[in-house]
Amino acid sequence: MNTSPAKVDCPTCGNTVEWTPESRWRPFCSERCRLIDLGEWFGEERRIPAEEQAPTVTGVTEAADTPPPIVCHPR
Repeated sequence: MNTSPAKVDCPTCGNTVEWTPESRWRPFCSERCRLIDLGEWFGEERRIPAEEQAPTVTGVTEAADTPPPIVCHPR
């Protein structure tokens, strides 16, 4: 049985980090690297890719460019 802790690379600088409770900033090697990564997310340098979708309105089944139906009420 392998009892040595897993090792990962710091996402910011690439240093090796042991995955143990003593590694306070894991997966980062330090608070500095953690804050650099956080700043990149806040600055939108990093993002999760997604497909752009047109906004939708709940309950609308017609296309956006279709005029609303004309409703005639008997008199």
